[in-house]
Amino acid sequence: MISTIEVQHCVHLSDRPFDEVVAAFMKATGSVEEGFGVVAAGATTQPEFEAAFRAREGSSGFMRFSVIDHGRWLAVMGRQAKALMIVLGNPLIAWTMLRHDVAAGLNVPVRLSIHEDPEGKTLVSYDLPSSLMSFIVDDDLADAVRELDRKLVALAETISGVTA
Repeated sequence: MISTIEVQHCVHLSDRPFDEVVAAFMKATGSVEEGFGVVAAGATTQPEFEAAFRAREGSSGFMRFSVIDHGRWLAVMGRQAKALMIVLGNPLIAWTMLRHDVAAGLNVPVRLSIHEDPEGKTLVSYDLPSSLMSFIVDDDLADAVRELDRKLVALAETISGVTA
């Protein structure tokens, strides 16, 4: 089966310098970049699991799973750019969705891009999770995904200083 969905792509165009936006992002997010499995391995109960990940959340409620510096490899190929693609989320937020339908796991954690355009503006962009999961019909899941939307939009607005 193949379905077609309409994705809402959000872009926050900021006058803040790239490095300032990235620093604000890093400050607002925690990290499990050492590996999700490494962090989860020590937990044998739900309270231990929750404590392990709560300790790694940032003020936004999110943590970084992976940061890909496209600018670094692009420079090797001869193109100068400031561009990061970040995989971010929180298994405790994911739980609010996956407990209703594990199919939501296709789109969590989420991705966010921070890059600089030729005019020196910084763009923070992402696909709105609720639009990516619009094929799933469950009212409780829809409520949880809208809360994820709200948190992601709030993070983007905080780090960029602008609305989409």
